[in-house]
Amino acid sequence: MERTVSRKQAGPALTPLAIAVLALLAENPMHPYEMYQLLMNRHEDELVKVKPGSLYHTVARLAEQELVVAEGTNRAGNRPERTTYRITDAGQEALLARVTEILRQPVREYPIFDVALAEAHNLPVDEVVTLLRERVTWIEGRIAEYEAIRAVAASREVPRRYWAVIDYATARTRAELEWLRGFIDELATGELPWEAFDPVTGERVETCQPSRGHDWGAGLTQEDIAAVRRGGAG
Repeated sequence: MERTVSRKQAGPALTPLAIAVLALLAENPMHPYEMYQLLMNRHEDELVKVKPGSLYHTVARLAEQELVVAEGTNRAGNRPERTTYRITDAGQEALLARVTEILRQPVREYPIFDVALAEAHNLPVDEVVTLLRERVTWIEGRIAEYEAIRAVAASREVPRRYWAVIDYATARTRAELEWLRGFIDELATGELPWEAFDPVTGERVETCQPSRGHDWGAGLTQEDIAAVRRGGAG
């Protein structure tokens, strides 16, 4: 029997970087620069945007919310004093509640590539093919990076629960790569019809065919979507 986990986030939702900071402090008290070094060494900049300035700001915000607390300062050589922080009981609860919330239900993240893909019809097909092939090359490199990280973690016998996210990222990226290759083939072979553009001016060439791009989803209702989810589109 599955156990229902019930945790509620108190206060404002934690940002991805705030989650990362609290997770580090759940391991050990540390100062922000140590947090930054650990995040980079663990390649967690693949998961969250990590910059020293934003990290220090995040720690300060968590302290204001009493999710972390300053524990003391130390100095190494001629370096500036560094304040060590630890997670509070409220911070531990907030961390677990936020992770539970995210695992339980997807949220719309509005990735920027989806926006560009939706508007790609504004470019000539040859240009779209060229751009997407460049993206494919970049993605292939990213997959190689993931594989390298995975190999190192496995060789050092790091428990997989700590880097299962790398497997997920690899699978997700491979799925994008497979879809892009198929889409590029459709464009390159002409299987997918595309609008015509003047090769000199770059302007769209008007055709006699009616355009349905502006209102293709106008007739789609919530009832239609619900019917598809139930397994039958009326």
